[in-house]
Amino acid sequence: MPLQTQLVGQCTSPRHHAVDTRWTMAYAAGLQDENPRLRDTTQASLCVHPLFPVCLEWPSVLDSRALPGHDGLSDDELARGVHATHDLHVIKPIVPGQAYQTTARVVDLQAGQQGARVCLQLDTYDEAGDLVTRTWQTNVSRGVTIEGPAATPIAQAPAWPDIHLTQQAVDARREIPIAVSAGLGNIYTETARIYNPIHSDRAFALAAGLPDIILHGTASLALSVTALSRELLDGAVDQVTRLGGRFTSMVLMPQTLTLHITAQGSDWALFELRNDVQAPVIKDGFMVWSQASATAII
Repeated sequence: MPLQTQLVGQCTSPRHHAVDTRWTMAYAAGLQDENPRLRDTTQASLCVHPLFPVCLEWPSVLDSRALPGHDGLSDDELARGVHATHDLHVIKPIVPGQAYQTTARVVDLQAGQQGARVCLQLDTYDEAGDLVTRTWQTNVSRGVTIEGPAATPIAQAPAWPDIHLTQQAVDARREIPIAVSAGLGNIYTETARIYNPIHSDRAFALAAGLPDIILHGTASLALSVTALSRELLDGAVDQVTRLGGRFTSMVLMPQTLTLHITAQGSDWALFELRNDVQAPVIKDGFMVWSQASATAII
C-alpha cells in the first residue's frame, strides 16, 4: 500500500532508556573497539562510542512505522525498507548511569526513484530535558508509492558539512583495513539491541531476496568511526560532534572493508568505506570534532 502524506508531522511517544556501563561497554566490545576510554572502569567516568545513540533511536524508528500514514504497509513492504542516509549531531555527551528519552518525528516524505523517502528527526533528551543528540535519518521504502494531498516538510535536514578542500587536506588521504567477522551481524544485533532478522537470520534474509545476512548500516558506520577516532583523535571520542554518510551497498560477512580517508582538516575528516571489491559501502562520509563545529546547525 502507498504511504500517506498525512504521515508528515506525526511524532512517536517518548521511549525511555536506562543507559548503563554494561550496555555501552558491550556496544564498544562488539565493534572490537579497544579504546580504554570506552571500557576501562577504573576511570572516573566512561565515554560512550560516538554512534551509541543509534541504540536509543532504534525503538523510536520502529514506532514511526506504526504512525498514521505508515501503518498500512504490509510485512513484505516493511522488509524492503532500507536505511539510506544518517546525520548524527552530538550536543551533549551521553553519560552511563543516566536516563534518556527519544522520539521520532516524520519531517518529510518524498517520492524517489527507488521508492518513498521518509526523513526522520530523532531527538534524545536527558533527565533535565536537555537535547543530547539529534539525528536526521532518511529511510527508503523500496517500491512503495505516496498517496494524498501534497504535504509541506515541517523541517529541513541540514546540509552536509560545507568543507573547503585544500591540497594539503587532500594530501592527507590514507587507507585503513577493517576486518568484519562472520558473526558480526549477530553480535551487533545483541550489543546494539537493534533487531532486524535480515542481519542475523540467514533463512529470513534469503526469503527477503538477499544473498545472505547483511551487516547493519550503522555497524559499518560505527566501524568507520572507531577507525577514525583511533587514527585521528587518539581515542578522544568525546570530542566528536557530528558524523554521517550515505549507505550505498550491502556488506556480507566475513570480509575486509577498506576505510578511505579522502581528506582531513584540523577538526574534520571526509571518508568513503569500500567493500572487498572496492564498491562503496558508505559514500560522502564525514566526522567532525570540537564544540564549534556542529551544535549551531541542528
